[in-house]
Amino acid sequence: MRASRALAVAATACAVIGFTAPIAGATDRDNHSGTGGNGGHGPTNVTVSPTHVHQGGALAVSVTGCSRGGVVTSNAFPKTALSVNTSGNSAADPRIYDHATPGRYNLAVRCTGSSQVATASFTVIRGQGTDGGLGGSMAPSSTEMTIGASMVGAAALGGAVFVSRRRRLSGGKV
Repeated sequence: MRASRALAVAATACAVIGFTAPIAGATDRDNHSGTGGNGGHGPTNVTVSPTHVHQGGALAVSVTGCSRGGVVTSNAFPKTALSVNTSGNSAADPRIYDHATPGRYNLAVRCTGSSQVATASFTVIRGQGTDGGLGGSMAPSSTEMTIGASMVGAAALGGAVFVSRRRRLSGGKV
């Protein structure tokens, strides 16, 4: 009886070690030299700014470890490509859908040639940002030009009448 218990305990111990060894090896390989695994082509340090964005607004997503680019995906915006800058970091500026439901969303970053995915979260808030107007990017319409010209003409006529009356009252001296 004692031999069978010892054999059962030994078999269980071997099974536990056998199942955990591949997990330990994979964890060690992924954390080797802090590159995020996959030969340094895995996404790390994903940052999102701002963390609270209006419907229709833009996010700034930056990530390290994607030296060959990649994509950023979320339910709140269309799939957006990562562009690589001179420092080796990658960035994207996805635009939130106008009809995105307010709430918390996750985004996923996948580097080109990598099976690893890194995530980050952000919050979509209701409404559009402030409307700053068109800023002079549109020319005035013909109606606006007509109204403006008539106002200038009325001001010129009023000024001429004022000066002519003043001359008459002061005896021609201004």
